[in-house]
Amino acid sequence: MRAVVITRAGGPEVLEAREVEDPPALGEGEVLVEVAAAGVNRADTLQRHGRHPPPPGASPYPGLECSGTIVALGPNVPSRWTVGDKVCALLTGGGYAEKVVVPAGQLLPVPEGVSLTDAASLPEVASTVWSTVFMTSHLSPGESFLVHGGSSGIGTFAIQIAKHLGIKVFVTAGSEEKLAACKGLGADVCINYKTEDFVERVKQETNGKGVDVILDNIGGSYLQRNLNSLGVDGRLFIIGFQGGAVAEVNLQAVFARRLTIQAAGLRGRSLDNKAQIVSEVEKNVWPAIAAGKVKPVIYKTFPLAEAAEAHKLMETSSHIGKILLIP
Repeated sequence: MRAVVITRAGGPEVLEAREVEDPPALGEGEVLVEVAAAGVNRADTLQRHGRHPPPPGASPYPGLECSGTIVALGPNVPSRWTVGDKVCALLTGGGYAEKVVVPAGQLLPVPEGVSLTDAASLPEVASTVWSTVFMTSHLSPGESFLVHGGSSGIGTFAIQIAKHLGIKVFVTAGSEEKLAACKGLGADVCINYKTEDFVERVKQETNGKGVDVILDNIGGSYLQRNLNSLGVDGRLFIIGFQGGAVAEVNLQAVFARRLTIQAAGLRGRSLDNKAQIVSEVEKNVWPAIAAGKVKPVIYKTFPLAEAAEAHKLMETSSHIGKILLIP
């Protein structure tokens, strides 16, 4: 099969589409998926730089989500899955390829009303947002929510699902075009972080109270400002360190307002934990997609051979929504 190989740690030019061996024989509870499309995620660019290696036993090729058709079943796969099923999947790696092995617990049916290609944009964002903001931080109807990078794949999904559930949504983004896109998806308060202080704006819009939950991909450089933007019993969930992993912080706000700070990724979680998240996503998110309340936001698709171009685009941060690769 063809797959995108990281030839060495470095810039986008180190990605090469090559003929490689087929995936290994299927183990217990695994299926083989012929890939229709793969989502490009920031974690893939970190892996390319050598900063986010695949867990032991995972595919060496990048790609944390895909869509496609089941072409083979391993032993003891649940009876709901059969050869020929159209699926999308959360992966531990290997999506940038023509075929990938997936544990059955990480499969999802292609949602009603979504094309097979577009479905590749959903597993990673849906699993990330649902597991962090809803399963862990318990964001609830009537509360308020700030998502940084509102025009990213994560952001465009988070805005829609939060609005669908009756939550007031605040976003930050770096251009008027991106803010307009966020507003079009339902964001209530759109803040240009380049021209405005988001802490001040949040306080203004909440009468000094602050928001209930923040989903943050920046990390260190935003930590104090995030804490200053949270209300009593506020929850901060960190999913990235684009602004560094180290910060000096005044804990007074944490103590005074009973704040919670958490951080987690998806890739290193156990199979059972991932299966639980995927099951919750199917139960809670898929009906909203089928009802047209949450839609995939696709910015651009590239052929597999142009993975380097896809990574260049991802690293400019000029995109709105998801970038896909097509084998």
